[in-house]
Amino acid sequence: MAKILISRDGVLEKTVQLTKERMTVGRHGHNDIVLEHQTVSGEHAAITTILDDSFLEDLQSTNGTFVNGHRVGKHFLQHGDTIKLAKYRIEFVADGIRPISGVPALPLPLAPARIEVLNGSNAGRLLELNKPQTSLGRAGVQVVTVNRTEAGYAAVHADGDRVPLLNGAPLGKLPQALADGDVLDLSGTRMTFRLG
Repeated sequence: MAKILISRDGVLEKTVQLTKERMTVGRHGHNDIVLEHQTVSGEHAAITTILDDSFLEDLQSTNGTFVNGHRVGKHFLQHGDTIKLAKYRIEFVADGIRPISGVPALPLPLAPARIEVLNGSNAGRLLELNKPQTSLGRAGVQVVTVNRTEAGYAAVHADGDRVPLLNGAPLGKLPQALADGDVLDLSGTRMTFRLG
């Protein structure tokens, strides 16, 4: 299962396995992860892990939550992300092992989304993303899956030797969050992700 490495002033203070589906971080003792410093809010942030995906959410903290130097409200965590909570530096380490959940997650309503083909013989074709997982491409050549989670949509290179592109950059084997207008390129076929 994924874990976080918590450091302060360059010293590793603790390593915490993300064993629960939702773990809160804050100064108060009832949090799953307690960071005892006055610059940390009583209930500062939460990390939600569903299957292989982890999401960080700021809980309206006073000093904010930052990932890789950017202030975030909600963020899809990827291996190696650096989280900053007040005086603490937290490294997210993903290992692909799923946490055990006693209660199945209830899907939250998401904004409808679709993929629109931009070029080629299927230009203008729309594909509604109404399933938990939608596959794009050809098996054995290049496959991208788009996964629906409670936090939104994420794309991952699932199969094939050819590396697909997301907004011109290689799409890896770890899920990457999709935003409205993002462009996927599968062997020259370009398609855009649309929300709403």
